[in-house]
Parts: sequence; structure tokens; C-alpha cells
Amino acid sequence: MPRSQPVIGHLGRWGRHPLPLLEEGAGLGPVFGLRLWRETVVGYSPDWNRFVLGDLELFRSRGSMSGLSPHLAAGVVQTEAPQHRQRRAELNPPFARRSIAGLRPRIREVAERALPSGEFDAVAWSAAVVRQILSATFFGDVLPGPLLARFLRPLDTALPGPLLRRPVLFGRMNRALARALPAAPDDCLAAAFRDLPGGLDEVRVALSAGYDTTAHTLAWLLYHVAARPDLNTAELRPLAVNEVLRLYPAGWLGSRRAARDTAFGDLPIARGTLVLYSPYLTHRDPGLWPEPHEFRPERFAGPLPAWGFLPFAAGERTCLGSAYARLVLDTVLEAFAGGRLGVVAADPSPKAGITLAPAGPLILRHAPRA
Repeated sequence: MPRSQPVIGHLGRWGRHPLPLLEEGAGLGPVFGLRLWRETVVGYSPDWNRFVLGDLELFRSRGSMSGLSPHLAAGVVQTEAPQHRQRRAELNPPFARRSIAGLRPRIREVAERALPSGEFDAVAWSAAVVRQILSATFFGDVLPGPLLARFLRPLDTALPGPLLRRPVLFGRMNRALARALPAAPDDCLAAAFRDLPGGLDEVRVALSAGYDTTAHTLAWLLYHVAARPDLNTAELRPLAVNEVLRLYPAGWLGSRRAARDTAFGDLPIARGTLVLYSPYLTHRDPGLWPEPHEFRPERFAGPLPAWGFLPFAAGERTCLGSAYARLVLDTVLEAFAGGRLGVVAADPSPKAGITLAPAGPLILRHAPRA
């Protein structure tokens, strides 16, 4: 078990610097315990990931960390087995790769309109452009942009900001969504939620889940491509996206609650235990990824380790918006092709909150193509 403090155990370190705490635990072995607010077990090996993510009946979302943010405490995210499978079957078709491909021109239009000139902070720029893309692709811009920005802004704040309940803001957002859903064009994602029971909650959660995760990933992607402009081609962009998702998985930690007594090998896990898996640790395991701290997109030209690459989780609860996020990242990066993108000053080291974010600003310079 990592170094802890009397009485409070690991809570102090968890609240201030969770990534060094996890890295210290990983140095002790592929499964380790933490003293948080309840008994907690963390693992990161492929076998552990398969064990936790492969059994929805045994490992439940309710009672874990997934419901701590009010932005995500509803919809399919909080639906348990066996109902979860049916809900995913209803939501999967509009988010399938083939279904969302038609959104590329709309995303490209937003990205080209927002292209910066001169110096800019990739973190702030990415947040703004992803909000615009969400509005355009989900609602054809019939949802008021300022309200969407206010609704999503708490996700950009430091803890405990994203965990605070905001009933007045949520009430305003729900009323705006109720007006926007029937008014959105039929070729937007909102159409898939109109007649779905609980569709308003689902679309609100989808907007939240797709915002800071995609924005932070896009900021890191722009930073790395600024250092390696050769990556901005149709062939290499997917490799660069995967490498950024490996180094900086937005969902750096996932959580479940054990629904009954079980065991992982010789390790007993009692009912009610908080069970954590960490894509951040898995993706930086040198046994799976040679030179794991190096940015090497070329590694994705080969096969991936089974249950060893999970930027969008894995199993039946794989992120619903994974194909959408990839489409946004690829399309926005493509909009920068032909211009000159360079690094001015940056701190790309990761900082853990609700999602993984750059610790400091990523100041880049862009000269658009003539």
C-alpha cells in the first residue's frame, strides 16, 4: 500500500495529487489498496481491466465515483445491467462511425471559421471550439450558445467545482433542451433523442461527457502536432490521435462497486469495495508500451495489447461517443493542415481532476495557409 497519513489514510494525497499516489501504488504491483472513504482496490493490468470491465452484474456503477458529478449522474451512465444493454442498443446506432460520418462537413465548417491566427492558448481555444461543435452537431445551433457555455463551465473548474449541485442552472438547461430538441434539424444528433424516454437527460449527459474530455485531448493533440507537423496527414492523424489518447486518457480513472464478494486471483474483494481501474497507469506500463512516456505515434501502426488500450473504457460500457470524439479530433486537426503551427511555451504535463487536463497553458502560434 502506498505511503499514507494517520487517520485520513490516502485521502489527503488523493485530493491534492492523485497521479503520484497512483504511480507510487503501481510501483508496488499491478494491484494495490488505498485507504479512501471506503475500502478501495486499484489495478491496471490487462487481466484486471478485463475482470472489472467484463462483468456488469458483478461490478456496478451506482455507488462508485461515476455519479459524483451532477453533469454525469443520469442517463445511460447510471443505468445498470440488465437494463443497460437495452439502453445502449437504443443509443448506439446514431453514434456509430457510419452514422456520424455525415457530421464531418459541419465540424469542418466550425473549425475553419474558428481557426486562430498568431499566438493562442490551445486549451482555451479547444474548449471554445468544442462547445461550438457540440452545438452545431447536436442541435444545428438552435441551443443558445451562452447558456451551453455556462452549463459546461463548471467542468473546467478545479475540484470540488465540478461536483457541486447547481439546480437553477440545470433547470435552465433542461428547459432550453426541451425547446431545442424538437426544433433541431433532422440531420443533427438531437433527432436520436427526441422520442426516446428520458431523452432529455441522455442528451444533457452526452453534451457533458463530450465536452472537456474532447477539448483537453484536442489541446494536447495540437501541441504535439505543432512539434511534429509531419503528423498532420490523413494517414498519420489517426496514429497521432491514438498516441495522445494513450498518454493523456481523459478518463484517467474508472470506478465500480463490487455487488457481491468476489476475488481476483488470491485477492479477496468484499461486497461494497470500491474497485478502480486506471487507463493512465495501463497506458504507461512499460510492460505493455515500450518507452511509455515518449510520444511515439508510430507504435500504433502495430497490434494493440488486448485490454491494454482503453481511452474510452472497454467492454459493454465503452464510451458511447468514442467514434464521435475521434471524428471531431481528426476533422479539427485536418483544418490546420496547410498552415504553420508551432510551440511558443507550454506545460503539457497532466493534471488530474474529473478528467485529465494540461497542467499549464499550451501557447502555440498558427499562421493560416494563404
